[in-house]
Amino acid sequence: MTIGAMKIIDQKGEKRSDSPDPVDIHVGGRLKLRRNLLGMSQEQLGKATGLTFQQIQKYERGTNRMGASRLFQIGRLLNVPVSYFFEELMSGMPPNIGFAENGQEPLEGNIGSDNEILHRRETLELIRAYYRITDPKQRRTVYNLIKSMADDKVGE
Repeated sequence: MTIGAMKIIDQKGEKRSDSPDPVDIHVGGRLKLRRNLLGMSQEQLGKATGLTFQQIQKYERGTNRMGASRLFQIGRLLNVPVSYFFEELMSGMPPNIGFAENGQEPLEGNIGSDNEILHRRETLELIRAYYRITDPKQRRTVYNLIKSMADDKVGE
């Protein structure tokens, strides 16, 4: 393998970028999201699959691509179908025309897309804590409190 300026020439002589493919990044992000939702560490998932936590880390970053059999195996361990890893793929891909190309300014105070929000540790911890509330009335009270606080901010 010959390494050039930001390009790698593979064994077939074809040029490919040395940065991860956007699809691999998306699949890895979905893997990380599901693993975190289940409260599973990279090490635990690695042991269950016969891999090191470093390999799981590379999958999650999109640095290493997962083959079909590995994706199937991990999907079974995380109790999701293989299609789960590809959900929202097109919404995560850059649009053909972005802000720079059409002259639009980004929205002020934008906290990120729904996909970005769902991948934050804070969001995952909040969801886990919410579902640990066993009393449905208390859970509903927490839900209504958060919703009312968010609604108050909209009118300001």
